[in-house]
Amino acid sequence: MPRPSLNALRAFEATARLRSFGEAASELSVTHGAISRHIRSLEDNLGVLLLLRNAHATEPTPEGARLAEGLSRAFNLIQASIDQVRPGPLTLSCSASIMMYWLLPRLSRLHRKEPRLDIGFHTGYGEIDFARDHISVAIRLSTIKPPKDVEPKPLVDEWIGVVCSPEYMRTTRINTAQDLERARLLATATRPAAWDNWYEASRLSPVHPPAVAESFEHFYLQIQAAKCGLGVAAVPRILVRDELDSGALVAPFGFVKGPRKLVLWVAPHLEARPQSAALVGWLTEELLRTEGAAE
Repeated sequence: MPRPSLNALRAFEATARLRSFGEAASELSVTHGAISRHIRSLEDNLGVLLLLRNAHATEPTPEGARLAEGLSRAFNLIQASIDQVRPGPLTLSCSASIMMYWLLPRLSRLHRKEPRLDIGFHTGYGEIDFARDHISVAIRLSTIKPPKDVEPKPLVDEWIGVVCSPEYMRTTRINTAQDLERARLLATATRPAAWDNWYEASRLSPVHPPAVAESFEHFYLQIQAAKCGLGVAAVPRILVRDELDSGALVAPFGFVKGPRKLVLWVAPHLEARPQSAALVGWLTEELLRTEGAAE
């Protein structure tokens, strides 16, 4: 019996993992038809049905699930082995908001300290697979499940607080937390419980809990709305430090320690590289310098 082709195995693994022929085709840069032909030839070769196809979903059979699990481990091991032998630039992953408001304004400091460090960037804030997603180091919240065999490296507590523009604070007459009851509360889909987190961390209970007036998809949109005077936002300090320093935003009640921490995930197969150690060292030092204490 001929061995299954590598392309057929890759097509099946991607389809089983993504539960979609179309998404698998996009990931592998081939056509939908090519994915279908590869999987059909693999099923003919093995003599077993691997996928259940219907109009709404693509689900692996029990045999397909076992094969897909083994193939995922094998492809990840192949990629990790290649990265160890031929290391390329490191890829740092963090949320778009941390990238925009904390990392990019400080990137020149990293370049000056580690001029030979070659880094690419990936925006995301959820779970990852280091080998499949080609990520070396990730900044994540402590509430996110880390990859298998990765021990999160604690960095700093996340400090949260209420911010708004100086003009909005003045015209709305925000002096105490009770004054928020007449303010426009801004929220974000990224952190829908942000206001509850702030009230709880501040040990406050609003007499008349105000409703959210407007919600945005990401923190960076919510922060921009606050800068434009559209209301008040409960946000992590790390995202607004420069705006507070410039006076574009004010934090009338300061910041309190929130329920989350920032942690680092480092790809196990890259952890021993000097470049990885340099990047981890700088991130740790810079975060402790800027976010390591109350103010």
